[in-house]
Amino acid sequence: MSTPEALKERFVAIASKRELLVQLSLKDNLGSLSIDVIQALEELDDLLIEIRKIFPDWEQD
Repeated sequence: MSTPEALKERFVAIASKRELLVQLSLKDNLGSLSIDVIQALEELDDLLIEIRKIFPDWEQD
């Protein structure tokens, strides 16, 4: 079982991937893969919202 601190470290790792997805979504040579990138970004944003509901004191660096 993970401690709240360990979970928060995992959240930071997950949140750090968001910027990578944003950068990838700005590329114009993805073709139909851009749909998957946008969907992954939306799902990551939804996940971060849920994390903040469970841990309202968690702040992303």
